[in-house]
Amino acid sequence: MDIRRVPYDHPDAVKLDAEVQAEYHVRYGDGGDSTPMHPADFAPPNGVYLIAYDEAGVPVASGGWRVQDANGEGNRDGDAELKRMYVIEQMRGRGLARRILTALEDDARTAGRVRMVLETGTKQPEAIALYSSSGYAPCEKFGYYRSYEDSRCYAKTL
Repeated sequence: MDIRRVPYDHPDAVKLDAEVQAEYHVRYGDGGDSTPMHPADFAPPNGVYLIAYDEAGVPVASGGWRVQDANGEGNRDGDAELKRMYVIEQMRGRGLARRILTALEDDARTAGRVRMVLETGTKQPEAIALYSSSGYAPCEKFGYYRSYEDSRCYAKTL
């Protein structure tokens, strides 16, 4: 598996983002994740976006982090917000999400971030299990979906 840094608007990132949005629609019945995001959010030193490619060069997993500091949405100074963690269906159960997560945590730590935070939902039990088993604990709600009942927020000290 080859994990590469790519711009958030790279064609492979756009493709995987469309797939994760379609999955959100199936699980939640809405238009997907409406959190405002821009390619610059994931440009170093303010973040990074990673894609894992299989041996044939096919993009199979993605994830990114972006800088968040104290704001009116519940973030704290030093936060790195995890976004767009996704593994294509046929590659699930092989540890790819954990590998992407570890690489993102390492990168955010190197960039001086002190806490990784994320928001997921109750209809994503696999995500909740991954984060819980990776040392994340429930935290105060933050971000775009902080007022949604199905939203769950987690944090981990880096």
